[in-house]
Order: sequence, then structure tokens, then C-alpha cells
Amino acid sequence: MCPVRVKVCGIRTPREALAAVEEGVHALGFLFASSPRQVTPEIAAAIIKELPPFIGKVGVFVNEESGKVKEIAAYCGLDTLQFHGEETAAYCCQFPAYKVIKAFPASPSLSMERCREYRVSAILLDTKYAGKKGGGGLAFDWRLAQPFCQGPFPLVLAGGLNEDNVFNALEVVKPFGVDVSSGVERNGFKDQKRIRALMEQIKRWEYQHLFCYNKRVTRVSGSLEPEKTHF
Repeated sequence: MCPVRVKVCGIRTPREALAAVEEGVHALGFLFASSPRQVTPEIAAAIIKELPPFIGKVGVFVNEESGKVKEIAAYCGLDTLQFHGEETAAYCCQFPAYKVIKAFPASPSLSMERCREYRVSAILLDTKYAGKKGGGGLAFDWRLAQPFCQGPFPLVLAGGLNEDNVFNALEVVKPFGVDVSSGVERNGFKDQKRIRALMEQIKRWEYQHLFCYNKRVTRVSGSLEPEKTHF
């Protein structure tokens, strides 16, 4: 296991972006589909130019024409593409220059076999909404995500995550990463205090599950050595 990767999605201003980076967020998401958080390529490119190195730049698209996706990605300097619509496995293979995340609405009918058809860098499970593709701020039954942690791809958990429930979500699912948006907002914009509170809960979970084993030691030949731990 590795530390939980965190993406804040729906970035619209340099202030939001830099606040998230300051709190230790690993990646930022820019929405290029119809949404209250949608940004133009020009706005996204200007924000991305202000970012320090080693921050992931993720473009979120819904059923967009592949040529337009490539055009926006190159213009903005994106390194990852996240597809939230009905994009096929063949469609997702058209972007070899980028990491690709395919989002699926979580439901009992979603199968591992379907996800295996996609040759992507990760899959994302989000709450299933009627008439929209995410961003509704509601969590789903996290038990639906558990089987996908055993798949051949990293799992990103989304859907209504915030500082109050992210610890429990990590307990249930143990995903590679989490994707948050409305759960770290106040009055419609990303709030640094809420991002900090979320990150504190994630770090608390990491400490309990990833780092405490360093304190476990066993005596070997009269000396203390770290106990072998298998993940």
C-alpha cells in the first residue's frame, strides 16, 4: 500500500488551486464539460502556469470528441485525462500521451469484467445520479467499491467525500486515491480550511494503517529489527 493520493476537482481560480497545493493535494481537476464548475481552456491554462512542479493536472471530459480533447489537453498542459461519460474502451485508447482515468457510476450491476475492457491508468467510482455525471455531493454505498480494489488497476473513490466521512470511506474501501469537489467547498468555492481538515483526516488514517507498523519490532539475534510486514 502507498499513501492515499488526493485530487481536488472543479478548480476555477488560481486562489483555489494554490490553496489546495498548500495543503498537500496531489492533483487538481479542471472541468471542461457542462457544470457549474466548468472552466474554459484559457482559464485552465492560466491557472496551470501558476502551479509548482509535481502537481497533477487533470482534465475532466464528458463524451467529448477525441480531437477536441487532444487540442485542449495540449493547450492547457494537462498530464491526465478523466472521462466521465459513456466513453468506450476503444475511445480511451486514443490518448497514448496521457494517463487516462475512466469514471463509472457505482452500482450493483457494474462488473469487474466490464472495467477490465478498459486499458486505462485507473478507474474512478462515483455516485450514480439521474441526469448528471457527478458533482452532486452525495456518497454511495462504499461496499460496492470493495471488489474493485482487487482489480488490475488503481481505484479512485469519489462521491460526496468530505472531512466528516473520508476516514470511514478509507476504512471501508482502502482506495488508491480519492477525488473531492463539493465536499471541500464553502459558498461555491474551494475552501482552504475544509481542504486542510480533509487532509488531516486522510493523514490520520494513513498513520494508523500505513506507518504504525514501523513501531512493531521483534528481537532477532539479541537486537531489535523491524518486523516483516506484507502488503
